[in-house]
Amino acid sequence: MSPLSQLISNEDATPLIVALVEDDRLLREEIEVHLNAHGYEVHAVNSAAALDDLLTQVAVDLYILDLGLPGESGLSLSRRLRTQMPHSGIVIMTARVALYDRIAGYQDGGADIYLTKPVAPDELVLVLRSLARRLLPSKVAKAWSLSLRDRMLFSPQSAQAVRLTFREKKLLIALIQAKDGTLESWALCDLFGSTENAPPMSKHTLEELLGRLRKKLKSTHGEIAEGAIKSVWGVGYQLCITIVLK
Repeated sequence: MSPLSQLISNEDATPLIVALVEDDRLLREEIEVHLNAHGYEVHAVNSAAALDDLLTQVAVDLYILDLGLPGESGLSLSRRLRTQMPHSGIVIMTARVALYDRIAGYQDGGADIYLTKPVAPDELVLVLRSLARRLLPSKVAKAWSLSLRDRMLFSPQSAQAVRLTFREKKLLIALIQAKDGTLESWALCDLFGSTENAPPMSKHTLEELLGRLRKKLKSTHGEIAEGAIKSVWGVGYQLCITIVLK
């Protein structure tokens, strides 16, 4: 066993969920196998669109992103993730070695770490562990948290939890992932019709859904839930609290 492998094996790691976005199938599979062997739960996809689908089902702690992705670029995806989920760890792993690309990765993409390929698998494990130590303990003391598994929403200042319906959970996830937490009314209406083999939800039904959710939050969390979701005139709705998925 190499000294580096001994270092890794001697340190207990908190199990983390990692999203790997890499369009090279062989590399994607190699990284997935290696990280799984070190206790990570890895969800490997080949594009930003596939990641968006994944995030409706899985609460991710750390992201590993290639830059040269089909469709939305890795840099754009990194920027979007940093805005939507500011307390997650983001590692860019790419063949682009130019200083300009590295600066863009940090400055424009908001990456925590920029690695150039080829990356030693053991080095990647240590990078993820370093990020976990720095980021996860402070995983938003001021944030709400939403458990995807049991649909429970917890506030940062109360032991009470709100149990959400499937539609309420889906609505919150959509707002969490949206830029600035804001979505147009029509987009929210389409969200429910598109996956339930039904026409888009009416605006009136959407308003009723939001009204019930606001009432539910206020009844259990009072003032700290006030203004959690606000109407944006002429646009739609904005999520005004930070929610971490878990």
